[in-house]
Amino acid sequence: MTTLLSKKALLTLSALTLAMSASFGALAESVKSVAVTAIVEHPALDSVRDGVLTALNEAGYKEGKNLKWQYQSAQGNTGTAAQIARKFIGDKPDAIVAIATPSAQAAVAGTKTIPVVFSAVTDPVQGQLTPSWEASGTNVTGVSDVLELGKQMELVKQIVPNATRIGMVFNPGEANSVAVVTALKDILPQYGLTLVEAAAPRSVDVGTAARSLVGKVDVIYTNTDNNVVSAYEALVKVGNDMKIPLIASDTDSVKRGAIAALGVNYHELGQQTGRIVVRILKGEKPGDIKPETSENIQLFVNLAAAEKQGVTLSPELLDSAAEVIR
Repeated sequence: MTTLLSKKALLTLSALTLAMSASFGALAESVKSVAVTAIVEHPALDSVRDGVLTALNEAGYKEGKNLKWQYQSAQGNTGTAAQIARKFIGDKPDAIVAIATPSAQAAVAGTKTIPVVFSAVTDPVQGQLTPSWEASGTNVTGVSDVLELGKQMELVKQIVPNATRIGMVFNPGEANSVAVVTALKDILPQYGLTLVEAAAPRSVDVGTAARSLVGKVDVIYTNTDNNVVSAYEALVKVGNDMKIPLIASDTDSVKRGAIAALGVNYHELGQQTGRIVVRILKGEKPGDIKPETSENIQLFVNLAAAEKQGVTLSPELLDSAAEVIR
């Protein structure tokens, strides 16, 4: 009798243990891990990061409940970006979100299995992240912030109609920036413009590069180069002091002193990226998801910056702006 009871107790205990194990296993399976890395912190890239989290929250993924969220910035250092990528790959998250080309390149170079979703990358093909703009069949997909350069140059001519020489400060080590420079050289003759280049391999070089353009250009244009954007105030100082109009590509730079930018809303770009992450967390393969671009292009203008840099903006331009900073 005692032996029979002991056996029953053991069976009950075993069943309870199995049930608890299954319960904990299900709980563990329900928690998804997303690791986010960015090459540097500046308003546009920070907005992307925040937008990704917004999209995850909207889809029901919440930190402390069913989402493990981690974020690290490389502080502008490609070596650090590679270290972060290796650390994240070792953690084996359900997805890595890589913001900006250098961080995306580091993540893609490090894993062929963990899903990598890039964001704020101008040209994933030029950056060797994907073989084309079609679904890659690999572990990589994402959202590009590519802009139509023709429209950018039309904006330049609207603001500085008599400009013939356009300066560009950029990091020659950033694939996206090199691609933009190459494309600009092809289209600028259509707008009566010639390009004057100024290299800024590091953020601390931006001010010096800008000063090297004084007397050589009528306007300075910047793409979404992360070195330049992270040190945009150095560019603004030169523009204001020397009365050189500054036209940017990211709208956050307008708030910091550019006259205008025709660019994407980076928080929305982050949300768009986050929605792709959600699809992957729910079982879709990244290689089946075609890379996307943003269709929401907005014009921001800064009247105070225009005055400081010696430019008068037309009423038509102001009327077409999504936001006017005074």
